[in-house]
Amino acid sequence: MKKMNTKKLTTLGVLAACSIVLVAFIHFPIFPAVSFLEYDPADIPILIGTFLFGPVWGVVLTVLVSAIQGMTVSAQSGVYGIVMHIIATSAFTLVAGTIYKRKKTKKGALIAIICGVFAMVAVMYPANLALTPIYLNAMAGMEIEAAKGMVNSLMPFILLFNLTKAGINGAVTYLVYKRIHKLLGKLNLA
Repeated sequence: MKKMNTKKLTTLGVLAACSIVLVAFIHFPIFPAVSFLEYDPADIPILIGTFLFGPVWGVVLTVLVSAIQGMTVSAQSGVYGIVMHIIATSAFTLVAGTIYKRKKTKKGALIAIICGVFAMVAVMYPANLALTPIYLNAMAGMEIEAAKGMVNSLMPFILLFNLTKAGINGAVTYLVYKRIHKLLGKLNLA
């Protein structure tokens, strides 16, 4: 039992480190009109951890990675960035992890990822409407009503960004998960 917990914690630690390194070195805007919305592959290791250990560990990994990223490589967005990353990725990992836990096949993984992508997009719509105006008010001194209007006008981009980011991260996870699972098995970490 203790050996299993040590293996799990080691693997989760490695995945958390990979996530932080990925966001530190790979981040770029997808849509020039909203260049502050940057793609990063940080959720790929988190999704791999979710598929390995289940949705609860996926959320634990999300919270850990979000906090570390928010205090280091993504510090410019502060608490807002931490909270938004936790909301977005937790929605993805809870839905995808729960589905995959019940059906651990390629088809199950595909369905899990697709549902996770749409869960993230669906959750981020109200999260952005509620939290982004508060962030703009606090950080940019923008009046709340003006901030709400700005967020409303940006929602098509925000929705498309979340769909694109989650879709890319989900697709890459789908393509690499089994290989990484086999590698971790050979290293006696899965």
